[in-house]
Amino acid sequence: MTSNVRPETMQRITTPELAKAFIDEQIAAVRAQVGDKKVLLALSGGVDSSVVAALLIRAIGKQLVCIHVNHGLMRKGESEDVIRVFGEQMDANLIYVDATDRYLDLLAGVSEPERKRKIIGEEFIKIFDEEAAKLEGISFLAQGTIYPDILESKGVKAHHNVGGLPEEMDMELVEPVKLLFKDEVRVVGEALGLPHSMVYRQPFPGPGLGVRCLGAITRDRLNALREADAILREEFDKNGLAGKVWQYFIAVPDMKSVGVKDGKRYEGWPAIIRAVNTTDAMTATIEEIPYPVLHKITDRITHEVPGINRVCFDLTPKPIATIEWE
Repeated sequence: MTSNVRPETMQRITTPELAKAFIDEQIAAVRAQVGDKKVLLALSGGVDSSVVAALLIRAIGKQLVCIHVNHGLMRKGESEDVIRVFGEQMDANLIYVDATDRYLDLLAGVSEPERKRKIIGEEFIKIFDEEAAKLEGISFLAQGTIYPDILESKGVKAHHNVGGLPEEMDMELVEPVKLLFKDEVRVVGEALGLPHSMVYRQPFPGPGLGVRCLGAITRDRLNALREADAILREEFDKNGLAGKVWQYFIAVPDMKSVGVKDGKRYEGWPAIIRAVNTTDAMTATIEEIPYPVLHKITDRITHEVPGINRVCFDLTPKPIATIEWE
């Protein structure tokens, strides 16, 4: 077991060569730790878990069992990307659980943000437990812990601990990137051959679109949010903003306003654009988006997404507003 303290002599991983040396070192360490036993990983599709999965596949192949739970609150195409990259291209031992109905049924009528978060987190643990209990001979649990998690909590962050796993599993942790900073994890991910879009995926909260579909989640409004968010991301990519803005997304509140369609009045939801820059997520500034781009996004969302008839731009920095709406 390695220490949880990054040695002062450890060089910052900034180049493919340094990344390759780190990968080779970790492959040897993982093989020595794991032997011929099996390892379980909750693969969210986020940067850290994806890099850990790719590294472990290279080290131990089918001894790694990945579980991807689709809670129905992912952004457009994200679960499909996980299946394509890990299941098809890397031939991972991947268990895919589509729990969309299970989550949305539990969340029906729940409008209080903290209660929504709690339901989403607890249900993930239940599903992970159920899937883990079906497996034989799992001796290790892999986690995408990175160094800031350790620094922030003087230990592993609560939301990284899967917890609640059957005690008889008695699993030891495998945490190959726990001494790396986020920028280093990305360099390692590229060196492992992961798609650039996955390695540079912007921060995405655990509850996903659940905290951006404001108030009680309904399937129609969640679907409108997912489609509007995909348009925003596509236009930011096209216009060179994806690399300049730290986090950008759409929030759709549970309220309607009057609009006009085909010469008739109708009610629709507003889509609210949030685009912020930050270095530490403690404070955030508003990125200035060119008006022609905002006009294009507005035109596309209001014409392509059923149910949305306005687009608003959130100009509030943090403080006073948090980055997420809920």
